[in-house]
Amino acid sequence: MLNPVHLVLGEETFLAERVTKEIIDSLGPAVEVTTLRAGDVTEGEIAMATSPSLFAEERVVVVKKTEMARKEPTQVLLEACKNPAPGMTIVIEHTGKGHQKAAVTKFKKLAEVHAVDPVSARDRPAWLTAEFRRHGVRPHQDVVSAVLESVGSDLRELASAVSQLVADTGGQVTVQAVRDYYTGVAEVAGFDIAELAVQGRADRALASTRRALQLGTDPVAIAAALAYKVGDVAKLQGMRGDPNALARDLGMAPWGVKKTMQIARRWSPAAVSEAVIIVADLDAEVKGNGGVPEFAVENAVRRIAQLA
Repeated sequence: MLNPVHLVLGEETFLAERVTKEIIDSLGPAVEVTTLRAGDVTEGEIAMATSPSLFAEERVVVVKKTEMARKEPTQVLLEACKNPAPGMTIVIEHTGKGHQKAAVTKFKKLAEVHAVDPVSARDRPAWLTAEFRRHGVRPHQDVVSAVLESVGSDLRELASAVSQLVADTGGQVTVQAVRDYYTGVAEVAGFDIAELAVQGRADRALASTRRALQLGTDPVAIAAALAYKVGDVAKLQGMRGDPNALARDLGMAPWGVKKTMQIARRWSPAAVSEAVIIVADLDAEVKGNGGVPEFAVENAVRRIAQLA
């Protein structure tokens, strides 16, 4: 019988998310998933989430940021892992550090361990080659080098680039295809990037941001567009009613209100507040208050898209 307890151990967030998704997907589309942030829950909430079900249906409990948990919830989680309820799979994400570093050894004895350590610069070409092979492509080394040069070291962005390149080329990825994709001539407007970001389309938003910066778009312009779009979402988050009436009250175009209302429905008040802080910090960074403006813009786009 397969172990129903999984320890996703390491600091590479993208790989942790991928492993967790693969575990969940392997259990079928009907499985019920409960996700908990260990630092925010009580021992009672963990006990309830991991308690037996009357109907013994397939369930997955994913516990994120377990390194941030307090002692009592960690102990309850350990007890649940010793004898999982029928039909239950428990996935524990832990960086290996933090408050509950000592608990890792105990979790290891109870779980199937999935290592998700950061990939070193020396190992990155091999990782990227393996990523291409996940899509059925055996890339030439020059292609791997070109992607690394164009995209950088972030595994999430590298994986996105591979997926997009394979899709766009039908698997016939060449160095020229990589160059064309990342140095295209079509201008990318800051508002297009902002629109993609608030829609949560992180991969497209980041690719567009990188292309815009390569083509010389001023980071200040992208930052301004992000601030404007986040401001619109903040105005309309939680709002209901006639878009035309709201447009008059808010001084916005009716079509803009209707479109933004649809986007704003997926945003929580907490996420909106965090996005407002992100764009305020970005404004200071791109105007010379420390840091590298291009990096600051990419980081802000990524964080806003993840909040959506």
